[in-house]
Amino acid sequence: MSGLPVMTPLTGEIPVAGASEVGRAPRKIGILGGMGPLATADLYRKLILATPASRDQEHLPVVIDADPRVPDRTAALRGVGEDPLPALVAGATRLRDAGAEVGLIVCNTAHAFLPALRESVPLAFLDMIAETAARVAAEYPTVRRAGLLATRGTIEARLYHRALKAHGVETLTLDAEAQEQLIDGAIALVKGGTAGSEPGERLAEAARRLAVAGAEVVLAACTEIPLVLDAAMVPVPLLDPTQILAEAAVRAAREGASTLIL
Repeated sequence: MSGLPVMTPLTGEIPVAGASEVGRAPRKIGILGGMGPLATADLYRKLILATPASRDQEHLPVVIDADPRVPDRTAALRGVGEDPLPALVAGATRLRDAGAEVGLIVCNTAHAFLPALRESVPLAFLDMIAETAARVAAEYPTVRRAGLLATRGTIEARLYHRALKAHGVETLTLDAEAQEQLIDGAIALVKGGTAGSEPGERLAEAARRLAVAGAEVVLAACTEIPLVLDAAMVPVPLLDPTQILAEAAVRAAREGASTLIL
C-alpha cells in the first residue's frame, strides 16, 4: 500500500508533508470502539480533556464506531474464538469513509491485529502500545522493570514485552492463578457493569504484587482498568495507556508530527 500513512510513536517527530501549513484544519480522529463501551467513552472523554480549547469550535472533529459485537480478541489469540479482524476492518472502513484521518483502537489486545488492519484499510492508526513504551522510556529513563496489568491475550501476544524491550525495559506479569483471579476477574466485572470497589481492589492487589516482584512502574494495559484503578491505589507510578493514546491523538490531529509514509 505504498503512499498510505501509518502512525508510529509521536516521539519520532517525522513530519508529514503539509502538516506545518499555517491555518491547516485539524485531522479528523476516528475511534474504533465498542471494546468495551465504557472504555470507548473513557477514551473520548480523555481526548476532549487533552485538547487545548476554550470553546466548542476549538475541539477536534471525531467520529466513533462503537460496535461491541467485535469478537473477543483474547479468545481469538488463544485459538478458542472467532477472528475479530473482519469486524475490525469493517469498523475501520466505516471510519475512513466518514472522513477519519487518524485512527485510534479502544483495546490494547486488539493491537495484536494492528499490522493486518493497517494493511487492509488506508487509515493512519496510532499504536497505543508503542506510544506507552515510548512514554515509559521518556519519563522514567532509569526504569528497567515494568509491571503489566493486561488481558491474557495482550500478555501471550507479548505486545508490551516487545515494545518495552526495545527501550531496555523488562515486563513483569503475575502467575496464572493471580492473573485469573485478580486481573481477568476484575476486567470481567467492569465489562459486566460492576461499579463498586471490588474490581479496583483486585487490580490494586495485583499492582502491589508486581511492585513487590520488582516493578518500578505499572501499566494499566487494558482499557477497562483505568476506569476502576487510581494511581493513589498503587505503590509505584501507574501509567494509563488510554490517556497516553488520547494525548498522542491530539498532537497527531493538531500538529501532524511524526507520522511515517509507507
